[in-house]
Amino acid sequence: MVYYIIYLNINKKGIRVLAIAESFKKQKLNSILTGVVMRKDLIIDGIIFGKATIGGNDATQNIIEMYNKLKRNDIGFILLDGMIISMFNIVDGEEIYNNTGIPLIIITFKNSQGLDNTIKKHFPNSYDTRITLIKKLGKRDTILLKTNKFLLIRIWGIKLNDAVSLLNSFLIQGSIPEPIKLAKIISRAYLKTL
Repeated sequence: MVYYIIYLNINKKGIRVLAIAESFKKQKLNSILTGVVMRKDLIIDGIIFGKATIGGNDATQNIIEMYNKLKRNDIGFILLDGMIISMFNIVDGEEIYNNTGIPLIIITFKNSQGLDNTIKKHFPNSYDTRITLIKKLGKRDTILLKTNKFLLIRIWGIKLNDAVSLLNSFLIQGSIPEPIKLAKIISRAYLKTL
């Protein structure tokens, strides 16, 4: 597979991100996915909702659908909060990038000690497929943010130094970029209404 790096003018004030985070309860069938479109100057420019099946394998397609439903051509990159969401509904970053043509950054906050045994226990019938998807995600890069906090990221269609600059430009404090923080808050609030 050949990957192309898309040129982004990361210094542009109006550059927009679609940031997606989730919230779920184990007793529910679906998690709530919230997408927040935010400009680099931290102005909110849109919100969209989606879902992912708890323990399913539809997160990737549902994220692509969220992007497509927005019908916008001004989103500069997509930012996802996590690669393994909704109880092992694994996000395929390569597929999202290939289907949207938009650079993608997936963030996580800590290293996992390996998920093989957990997946084998809970998903014996789809173990091989899930492990293959996890391996396909590739390695994470550890980056240092302007707040002196560390973050783990995977990227598609963007250079590492550009990804770090973009994350810093959407960061006020700590290690959680503002659009992800807002998407998390909205997802949790929405889940309480169900």
